[in-house]
Amino acid sequence: MKQIWNWGKYQVSWQVEGEKKDSSIACIFIHGFGASKEHWRFNQKFLSSITPCYALDLIGFGESSQPISKLSYEKESHESFNYCFDQWSQQIIDFCNEVVKKPVVLIGNSIGGVIALNASNKLDQGCSRIVLIDCAQRTMDDKRLNEQSLFMRFIRPIIKTLVRQRIFSATLFKNAANPSFIKKILKIAYPSGQNINEELIEILFKPTQREGAPEAFRGFINLFDDHLATDLLKSLRIPIYLIWGEKDPWEPVKEAQQWLKSFESIKSLMIISNAGHCPHDEMPEKVNPILKKIIQEAI
Repeated sequence: MKQIWNWGKYQVSWQVEGEKKDSSIACIFIHGFGASKEHWRFNQKFLSSITPCYALDLIGFGESSQPISKLSYEKESHESFNYCFDQWSQQIIDFCNEVVKKPVVLIGNSIGGVIALNASNKLDQGCSRIVLIDCAQRTMDDKRLNEQSLFMRFIRPIIKTLVRQRIFSATLFKNAANPSFIKKILKIAYPSGQNINEELIEILFKPTQREGAPEAFRGFINLFDDHLATDLLKSLRIPIYLIWGEKDPWEPVKEAQQWLKSFESIKSLMIISNAGHCPHDEMPEKVNPILKKIIQEAI
């Protein structure tokens, strides 16, 4: 059932399955860039058989508010929003504290994983587990500049100057916000081609047609200096579980394997054969049993 939660001056769209389930914990699903709560279409209902499962649209996406973007050097206004991991994390923290009101398992895909890590130790009722599904590694962050090629380091100031300009970011967004382009991207993100259907294309396309969608895009593509998952992992003691698509084109599984070796809080890494960036949606029949086991162990 879809509902609206008023978060200060913003509206957050959310939905819950298994709301009346008698469980000591709840699951919170946090989507990635360009997605929404509906991206958990094959997971939320399945897992609600054991615990209440909540999914919400981050500010800027889905059916939540899409305010004007404010970059770090820009003057704040009543209408503006600083699209960044601290703000999205605060959205999750307040939602858990005000709506869910019980310990949670945070499940995040892509940037949703970074948000889950950042929010996890600030919840009133606590976080018992974190599941990262192809967590964003953010290789283009300023803090990873030394890993970039000399060419990328040279043109980086030009790129950063261009994407700040609304006319440039709006043009990029307009070219991307159409069903044919979305389908092309999905064929890269879902290498097996499984579950790329009209429903999924509509889930991703519909929010792009809202008036504020270009502003959310502008805010995101200007995140050049924000939290890295590896920095957050250093300070966390909460059990963390990794689920990764073997053929993720953007977040290499090799780095996830290195995380497993480097951080004691990471308990396991499950690699989904032939899957890409969103294995929970591409191959839910493989991912759901893994999630179910993690949740059952937390109850």
